[in-house]
Amino acid sequence: MRQIVARAMQEGALGLSSSLQYVPDRFASTEELVALARVSAAHGGIYITHQRSESGAIDGSLDEVFTIAEQAGIPAEIWHLKTAYRTNWGRMPSVLRRIEEARGRGLDITADIYPYTRASNGLDACLPLWVREGGVDEMLARLRDPAQRARIAREMADPQSPGWENQWYGSGGGDGITLASVLNPELQQYEGLTLTEIGRRMGKDPREAVMDLVMADRGESFCIMAMMNEDDVRAALAHPLVAIGTDSGARAEDGPLSESKLHPRGWGSFPRILGHYVRDEKLMTLEEAIRKMTSRPAARVGLLDRGILRPGMKADITIFDPAAIHDVSTFDDPNHYSVGVRHVIVNGRPVLEDGQMTKARPGEVLRGRGYRRSE
Repeated sequence: MRQIVARAMQEGALGLSSSLQYVPDRFASTEELVALARVSAAHGGIYITHQRSESGAIDGSLDEVFTIAEQAGIPAEIWHLKTAYRTNWGRMPSVLRRIEEARGRGLDITADIYPYTRASNGLDACLPLWVREGGVDEMLARLRDPAQRARIAREMADPQSPGWENQWYGSGGGDGITLASVLNPELQQYEGLTLTEIGRRMGKDPREAVMDLVMADRGESFCIMAMMNEDDVRAALAHPLVAIGTDSGARAEDGPLSESKLHPRGWGSFPRILGHYVRDEKLMTLEEAIRKMTSRPAARVGLLDRGILRPGMKADITIFDPAAIHDVSTFDDPNHYSVGVRHVIVNGRPVLEDGQMTKARPGEVLRGRGYRRSE
């Protein structure tokens, strides 16, 4: 595994990432992560992590991030920082203080966040960890077993169920989880509905509906969960150590994925910051918001020729109207571009002119500091 990390860094990877709340990363030990992060550090890389816990065990999870950063001698970034589920609402200020304290001890810890109170991931993440172990086929075999289904339903309804982050219970069960997108066309009738509504249509308990959907879509369905508090989101957004991210790939109004109702963060995160939080709420200055979206993330992953308007830098430029920019995408009707962006220039060539896409495709592969050009 260390050899794989080294090769990836030499091929241009920006660092080592982990998603410790989910399968299969959940099974990695802290010691294993330290060993791999040391390789990334040796090549000038960063360690970026979806924490092992964003809810009840968040303090222990932060301890793990700090341990990896310290023992591996590596900068660490916490992906989409949050204090999830109602029982943890109000804890964001203490989490931010802990990051400040770690930096005071000499650790290079930062974080990022997207500007929404709802999250999104695979619907199968509503199932206990042991159900998902071993891959899709083993998961589906367990879901076909009546005895194991009964155990799954019990654990989903149990806030004390050990060994996993109970996304189902923490998000409020069927009322707090919406089916966002599916691959199986027979299931599209359920997109945009809560699991309570889907269960009602199916004539069964919402937990049984989750299991049936996961089986019918072979674990490819995505959902949206209500899990954060607006005050906690605002506290993190305003903090100087927290940058802005989307936790999403880019979306388009046309093409094969245009009918999938995915999280609006893939459509409106940056315009939502500039319009709602900067212009309307005055949560931060325009200059600080731009820094959190450009120079800060670029420098954090070692892209030293981007992120700032300066002679000699790559000309990646967005020109927008600060009085007009705002997000249009909503959870109920997500698939809409934001408004107020007039021009986008990538590597010196316009890809958006006067609000219209051009045919230019000047994007480049971005490589990290450890990149070694093959002979």
